[in-house]
Amino acid sequence: MTLEILICCFFQISDIQTIWINQTILKEFILVGFSNYPDIKTFIFVVFLCLYLFTLMGNVAILGLTWVDRALHIPMYLFLSALSFSETCYTLTIIPKMLADLLAKNRSISVVGCGLQMCFFLGLGGTHTIIFTLMGYDRFLAICNPLRYPLLMTNMVCGQLVASAWAAGFFISLVETSLIFRGFFCNPNLVKHFFCHMRAIVKLSCLDSDFTKLIVTVISVSGLLGTFMLIILTYIFILSTVLRIPSAEGKRKAFSTCASHLTVVIIHFGFASIVYLKPEASGGDDTLIAIPYTVLTPFLSPLIFTLRNKDMKNALRKLLGKIVALDK
Repeated sequence: MTLEILICCFFQISDIQTIWINQTILKEFILVGFSNYPDIKTFIFVVFLCLYLFTLMGNVAILGLTWVDRALHIPMYLFLSALSFSETCYTLTIIPKMLADLLAKNRSISVVGCGLQMCFFLGLGGTHTIIFTLMGYDRFLAICNPLRYPLLMTNMVCGQLVASAWAAGFFISLVETSLIFRGFFCNPNLVKHFFCHMRAIVKLSCLDSDFTKLIVTVISVSGLLGTFMLIILTYIFILSTVLRIPSAEGKRKAFSTCASHLTVVIIHFGFASIVYLKPEASGGDDTLIAIPYTVLTPFLSPLIFTLRNKDMKNALRKLLGKIVALDK
């Protein structure tokens, strides 16, 4: 009897050692990405490359115009330039790697690299969302408290709020990334995504992934819904104030200052909610579902803010006029 117990203990220890070895040797992930669509990978690469280049051009244009034109050195456009900068960094964390993987046979990423990508993606995404909320707050102060606005929203206050957005975004990101990467990962190491999306990585955890998934989902959904509800609340106050303006021209000007922001907010939160509020068991290809908020929204955002904004268009005309005058 004693011999049988010893043999059982030996095999149990061996099994534990085998599991431990299997956990520790996993040092990289394979990003499945668009490998399920081999016939159109080249087409996808060309389309995404064009969208990415236009996204960079649009955001750089906003940053450049805001920097050059002193008339745009006001909180409204400082928030916009902060949004463009965070969006540029946000796309930089995933799209170059995704484009490289579309052409490469080896689509691996180290566990450390995956953790860093996730941390920066979540941090910049959170920062991006908070800046959207701050832009709504800025419009609320400008329309609902026009007399006190210059005192309440100075450039210094704007800078402090943007810095707080970065701090809050990366604090939440570090918490989520630490929860996901606190343990080991089990084989197979196939990530069914084109980047280290938290839902795809949590599924590979050797620890209790259901608990981690629940905590991370609660944090993400709370942040998404919380900021969205704050923006909706500010626009309820804005709408009630605008409707009390007697002149039609005054109403039109008030609405025009909010139109671009509100349009981008609806697009951003609409696409993001599809991913983060989608039930796990609902099915669907997460790779395709993630394209709108990782590729399309960053492309549309600078386009809407520049084309629908009279001050930005005027600043662009002035800059082009100066360039033409210098060439002559």
